Amino acid sequence: MAGDDVVTRHVVWPKSVRMIRSIYPPIDLFEDIADPADWEALASAEAKMNPRIRDSIGTLSKVPVDRRVSGPGASYVMAPFVHCSPYRPGRFSDGTYGLYYAGDSQSVAIAETVHHHAATMRATNEEPGWTSQFRELVGKIDHVFDDVSAMGDLLDPDDYAASQKFGAARREAGSDGLYWPSVRFDGGHCIAAFWPDVVSIPVQGDHFSYHWNGEVVDYVRNLTREETWRVI
Repeated sequence: MAGDDVVTRHVVWPKSVRMIRSIYPPIDLFEDIADPADWEALASAEAKMNPRIRDSIGTLSKVPVDRRVSGPGASYVMAPFVHCSPYRPGRFSDGTYGLYYAGDSQSVAIAETVHHHAATMRATNEEPGWTSQFRELVGKIDHVFDDVSAMGDLLDPDDYAASQKFGAARREAGSDGLYWPSVRFDGGHCIAAFWPDVVSIPVQGDHFSYHWNGEVVDYVRNLTREETWRVI
């Protein structure tokens, strides 16, 4: 599927929501007001003093200089692109390149991450209990995306073979990202940006914890507001 007949949509969301693991700290290199063109040189110099700094920064070469973002909050946007891995594939990537996934509401973002978190817990045979904490990233979307809403073969709940192939082809063809109806939350929508400069730099929202009962994630706790929701 080459995607030559893909329609586009100008997506304007006053609020987009992304959920990430809370264990990841900001990276000073992205947060400082430094020219992104200088990042490789700065990272190399810092790595000579602390070899582990290279791991925390990630693979900068995966993002062209003119598509990088910097300044306060930039770590939230850069991280999924420089820390991608084939061990963490997604619907539209096999993990060899990164994507910035987000939903058009908190409910969508939680539903999407609950599904993938449960799959990880199940695969690693984790004991039941309250598990990893997540933080909410709240931003805006105002960009043109490929609209794949009508491409049902790309929206299979479990099989990502076709969608990963499609995503790679569209990224190679110059697409900035994709838009589709959420498979995990009825009425919601998702975007996947192929490059950091496609989305706004978000701000941190609430903190959450997910409860794993040994089979599924059955509760979500909003630690900021001290509220607990049943999700099944």
